[in-house]
Amino acid sequence: MEPPKHILIAEDDTAVRESLERAIRLEGYEVTTAVNGQKALELAATNQPDLYLLDVMMPVLDGLSVCRQIRRQGDKTPVLVLTAKHEISDRVSGLDAGADDYLVKPFALDELLARIRALLRRVEVDSDFKNYVIGDLALDLQTRRVTRAGRELELTKTEFDLLELLMRNENIVLTREMIYDEIWDYNFETNSKSLDVYVGYLRRKVDNEPSQKLIHTVRGVGYCMRQK
Repeated sequence: MEPPKHILIAEDDTAVRESLERAIRLEGYEVTTAVNGQKALELAATNQPDLYLLDVMMPVLDGLSVCRQIRRQGDKTPVLVLTAKHEISDRVSGLDAGADDYLVKPFALDELLARIRALLRRVEVDSDFKNYVIGDLALDLQTRRVTRAGRELELTKTEFDLLELLMRNENIVLTREMIYDEIWDYNFETNSKSLDVYVGYLRRKVDNEPSQKLIHTVRGVGYCMRQK
């Protein structure tokens, strides 16, 4: 029998931390909690989690600093950040730090659990490995490496999965609903700005330098990956 997945929660608010721990344990996960980011790093060093759940605003070391530090160490463990800030720029800051997903407080417990399941599911190795190549952009599912014009791109798990979905459906327009269902496996409001944030951030990495743009917006519908 496969052991339960281990989730490390870093949250300085005692009531919120204990509530999260209780709810996540009830879902069958192993849980470790930390009162700040520094303690989270110390705990992770001795018991590597399968997912980090990090509050952004914490004393000693904040959640985004924790995320940056583990990414610099080459740790690709999924990171879900919790933030009280609603501005798009604040969400982009989380992605810049290397987070895979974020939730704005207050949030529904069902949504949190759904996002945890989605992140953990995407970590599982796909036995049917394939490579996708569009122009000078190449994606390797087995190594989870992406290169463009020979230059390796550093992508978070969510960015990688979004790019893989677009490349797998080259020249096909994917609606916002299809993307939300495939990537997040949750009934998000389709007028949410979350997808736009992720696509915009992915474009900064994939389409930043080359003259030929590959990720295209189809107004009122969704997105498409194509060479022209």
